[in-house]
Amino acid sequence: MTEQKTVFISGNDAIAEGAIAAGARFYAGYPITPSSEVAEAAARRLPEVGG
Repeated sequence: MTEQKTVFISGNDAIAEGAIAAGARFYAGYPITPSSEVAEAAARRLPEVGG
């Protein structure tokens, strides 16, 4: 049986993770609430996947 890992993240982090899983390697955005957290998550994660 395959082990599954449950992860609890915010919706903004989920947007960034979903984009990365879909192949995105670039994010452009304007830092304005509430989308700022998406840009922060993308900035943190994209370098880890070659973005």
